[in-house]
Amino acid sequence: MSKTGKLILVPTPIGNLQDITLRAITVLKEADLILAEDTRVSVKLLKHLEIEKHMISHHKFNEHKTVPSIVSQIEMGNTIALISDAGTPAISDPGFLLVRACVEKGIEVECLPGPTALVPALAVSGLPTERFVFEGFLPQKKGRQTRLKALAEEARTMVFYESPFRLAKTLGQFAEYLGDERKACVCRELSKMFEEIKRGSVKGLAEYYTDHPPKGEIVIVLEGKS
Repeated sequence: MSKTGKLILVPTPIGNLQDITLRAITVLKEADLILAEDTRVSVKLLKHLEIEKHMISHHKFNEHKTVPSIVSQIEMGNTIALISDAGTPAISDPGFLLVRACVEKGIEVECLPGPTALVPALAVSGLPTERFVFEGFLPQKKGRQTRLKALAEEARTMVFYESPFRLAKTLGQFAEYLGDERKACVCRELSKMFEEIKRGSVKGLAEYYTDHPPKGEIVIVLEGKS
């Protein structure tokens, strides 16, 4: 009997390597092939886990071209694991196009639970968690003002990813479009040695990060309109 292939999305640590799950390790060891956002980054994780496995690059710049060949390999019976540089694939990372193609072909897709930055940031923020919306990265230019105006009316807690280089600017725009006193929580370098959590008004946080330019990965949790 020929084996049935499938795609498995494997979350990887967002900073602390101890956050890898035992199940994720097993999947990475047993997969026929690993798709990595950046093989130079992922090889460090695999070496830490003492896993030797063939990897190929699958990222936002080549995924339109690589999806058909990957789907063909799965249809031939191969089990393929997809990982990103950090966190859960397809969440502000490559993966959606491949998942959609597999679903359209009737191929089994599995996603392991595991690390992601948005959930711990939301949980630690001190803002309401029963209803929230994940906005990912705001548009850098086109459509940014329109999005900010729409978000001013959003009643749910909002979660954003942001570059450290744009953090102060984004917080300042939140103050401009949503009001100076709208509450927010900035989570920097979650799970890492220099993890930092700052809470306050968007105006106060904008001023703080203007004076203290941040480094590292950033998650912003923003209060909804009351």
